[in-house]
Amino acid sequence: MNGMNAPCSNPPYKIAQSVLVVIYTAAGQVLLLQRTHGDGLGGMFWQSVTGSKDFESEPWLQVAAREVWEETGIDVHALGCQLHDWELENIYPIYPQWLHRYAPGVCMNTERVLGLQVPSYAQVTLNPREHTAFAWHAWREAADRCYAPSNAEAILHLPAFLSA
Repeated sequence: MNGMNAPCSNPPYKIAQSVLVVIYTAAGQVLLLQRTHGDGLGGMFWQSVTGSKDFESEPWLQVAAREVWEETGIDVHALGCQLHDWELENIYPIYPQWLHRYAPGVCMNTERVLGLQVPSYAQVTLNPREHTAFAWHAWREAADRCYAPSNAEAILHLPAFLSA
Protein backbone atom coordinates (compact mmCIF):
# COMPACT_ATOMS: atom_id res chain seq x y z
CA MET A 1 0.00 0.00 0.00
CA ASN A 2 1.45 3.38 -0.90
CA GLY A 3 1.15 6.53 1.22
CA MET A 4 -1.53 7.96 -1.09
CA ASN A 5 -4.24 5.52 -0.01
CA ALA A 6 -5.42 5.75 3.58
CA PRO A 7 -7.83 3.16 4.93
CA CYS A 8 -11.45 4.28 4.65
CA SER A 9 -12.31 3.01 8.11
CA ASN A 10 -10.13 5.56 9.92
CA PRO A 11 -11.85 8.95 10.01
CA PRO A 12 -9.59 11.97 10.42
CA TYR A 13 -8.97 13.11 13.96
CA LYS A 14 -10.69 16.19 15.29
CA ILE A 15 -8.58 19.31 15.55
CA ALA A 16 -8.23 20.39 19.19
CA GLN A 17 -9.24 23.96 18.36
CA SER A 18 -12.91 24.81 18.69
CA VAL A 19 -15.37 27.65 18.97
CA LEU A 20 -17.94 28.37 21.63
CA VAL A 21 -20.63 30.72 20.30
CA VAL A 22 -22.94 32.37 22.80
CA ILE A 23 -26.13 33.27 20.91
CA TYR A 24 -28.13 36.02 22.59
CA THR A 25 -30.69 38.78 22.12
CA ALA A 26 -30.31 42.46 23.04
CA ALA A 27 -32.51 41.74 26.09
CA GLY A 28 -29.92 39.25 27.42
CA GLN A 29 -31.77 36.05 26.52
CA VAL A 30 -29.32 33.24 25.73
CA LEU A 31 -29.98 30.25 23.50
CA LEU A 32 -29.07 26.85 24.92
CA LEU A 33 -29.14 23.54 23.04
CA GLN A 34 -29.61 20.04 24.44
CA ARG A 35 -27.13 17.53 23.01
CA THR A 36 -28.59 14.49 21.26
CA HIS A 37 -25.90 12.15 22.57
CA GLY A 38 -25.41 13.85 25.92
CA ASP A 39 -22.16 13.81 27.79
CA GLY A 40 -20.90 10.49 26.46
CA LEU A 41 -21.67 8.87 29.82
CA GLY A 42 -25.46 8.70 29.56
CA GLY A 43 -26.34 12.14 30.92
CA MET A 44 -28.12 14.85 28.96
CA PHE A 45 -26.87 18.43 29.04
CA TRP A 46 -27.34 21.96 27.76
CA GLN A 47 -24.76 24.09 25.98
CA SER A 48 -24.14 26.92 23.54
CA VAL A 49 -23.06 26.22 19.96
CA THR A 50 -19.68 24.50 19.82
CA GLY A 51 -17.57 22.94 17.10
CA SER A 52 -14.06 22.21 15.95
CA LYS A 53 -12.09 23.63 13.08
CA ASP A 54 -12.23 21.63 9.86
CA PHE A 55 -8.63 22.55 9.07
CA GLU A 56 -5.85 24.24 11.07
CA SER A 57 -5.92 27.60 9.24
CA GLU A 58 -9.71 27.96 9.22
CA PRO A 59 -10.53 31.44 10.61
CA TRP A 60 -12.47 31.58 13.88
CA LEU A 61 -15.32 33.64 12.40
CA GLN A 62 -15.71 31.09 9.59
CA VAL A 63 -15.81 28.20 12.07
CA ALA A 64 -18.40 30.04 14.15
CA ALA A 65 -20.60 30.86 11.14
CA ARG A 66 -20.48 27.24 9.93
CA GLU A 67 -21.25 25.75 13.32
CA VAL A 68 -24.10 28.18 14.05
CA TRP A 69 -25.66 27.37 10.67
CA GLU A 70 -25.20 23.59 11.07
CA GLU A 71 -26.58 23.46 14.61
CA THR A 72 -29.32 26.12 14.61
CA GLY A 73 -30.08 27.13 11.01
CA ILE A 74 -29.24 30.74 11.90
CA ASP A 75 -27.33 32.66 9.23
CA VAL A 76 -24.84 34.94 11.02
CA HIS A 77 -24.97 37.29 8.01
CA ALA A 78 -28.77 37.76 8.16
CA LEU A 79 -30.29 41.15 8.89
CA GLY A 80 -30.13 41.90 12.61
CA CYS A 81 -27.37 39.37 13.37
CA GLN A 82 -23.98 40.51 14.65
CA LEU A 83 -21.15 38.00 15.13
CA HIS A 84 -18.30 39.21 17.34
CA ASP A 85 -15.05 37.56 18.33
CA TRP A 86 -14.91 38.17 22.09
CA GLU A 87 -11.15 37.51 21.92
CA LEU A 88 -11.35 35.11 24.84
CA GLU A 89 -9.78 31.66 24.81
CA ASN A 90 -10.15 28.73 27.15
CA ILE A 91 -7.64 25.91 27.28
CA TYR A 92 -8.93 22.85 29.04
CA PRO A 93 -8.48 19.08 29.22
CA ILE A 94 -10.59 17.08 26.80
CA TYR A 95 -13.07 14.90 28.69
CA PRO A 96 -11.76 11.30 28.82
CA GLN A 97 -14.85 9.88 27.06
CA TRP A 98 -14.03 12.01 23.99
CA LEU A 99 -10.24 11.55 23.77
CA HIS A 100 -10.66 8.84 21.10
CA ARG A 101 -11.78 11.55 18.65
CA TYR A 102 -8.35 13.20 18.76
CA ALA A 103 -4.90 12.10 17.66
CA PRO A 104 -2.96 10.00 20.17
CA GLY A 105 -1.36 12.20 22.80
CA VAL A 106 -3.77 15.13 22.28
CA CYS A 107 -5.48 15.84 25.58
CA MET A 108 -6.02 19.63 25.64
CA ASN A 109 -8.41 21.79 23.59
CA THR A 110 -8.22 25.49 22.78
CA GLU A 111 -11.68 27.04 22.62
CA ARG A 112 -12.27 30.51 21.12
CA VAL A 113 -15.30 32.37 22.52
CA LEU A 114 -17.53 34.39 20.20
CA GLY A 115 -20.90 36.03 20.62
CA LEU A 116 -23.76 36.23 18.15
CA GLN A 117 -26.45 38.79 18.82
CA VAL A 118 -29.67 37.87 17.03
CA PRO A 119 -33.04 39.60 16.78
CA SER A 120 -35.68 38.42 19.25
CA TYR A 121 -37.62 36.87 16.37
CA ALA A 122 -34.71 34.66 15.20
CA GLN A 123 -35.95 31.22 14.15
CA VAL A 124 -34.05 28.15 15.38
CA THR A 125 -34.00 24.96 13.32
CA LEU A 126 -32.11 22.22 15.13
CA ASN A 127 -29.93 19.62 13.47
CA PRO A 128 -31.46 16.44 15.00
CA ARG A 129 -28.13 14.60 14.74
CA GLU A 130 -26.70 17.11 17.23
CA HIS A 131 -29.55 18.51 19.36
CA THR A 132 -32.95 17.44 20.64
CA ALA A 133 -34.22 20.71 22.13
CA PHE A 134 -33.51 24.40 22.52
CA ALA A 135 -34.55 27.01 25.04
CA TRP A 136 -34.02 30.71 25.64
CA HIS A 137 -33.02 31.73 29.16
CA ALA A 138 -32.06 34.92 30.96
CA TRP A 139 -28.26 35.01 30.91
CA ARG A 140 -27.71 34.11 34.59
CA GLU A 141 -30.08 31.15 34.36
CA ALA A 142 -28.41 30.05 31.12
CA ALA A 143 -25.01 30.08 32.82
CA ASP A 144 -26.41 27.95 35.66
CA ARG A 145 -27.80 25.37 33.21
CA CYS A 146 -24.58 24.80 31.20
CA TYR A 147 -22.74 21.52 31.45
CA ALA A 148 -19.27 22.88 30.75
CA PRO A 149 -17.72 25.39 33.17
CA SER A 150 -16.12 27.29 30.26
CA ASN A 151 -19.57 27.72 28.68
CA ALA A 152 -21.04 29.08 31.91
CA GLU A 153 -18.09 31.45 32.33
CA ALA A 154 -18.49 32.75 28.77
CA ILE A 155 -22.17 33.50 29.36
CA LEU A 156 -21.28 35.38 32.55
CA HIS A 157 -19.21 37.75 30.35
CA LEU A 158 -22.31 38.66 28.33
CA PRO A 159 -23.26 41.88 30.21
CA ALA A 160 -19.97 43.48 29.12
CA PHE A 161 -20.89 42.84 25.50
CA LEU A 162 -24.52 43.92 25.88
CA SER A 163 -23.46 47.37 27.00
CA ALA A 164 -20.87 47.75 24.22
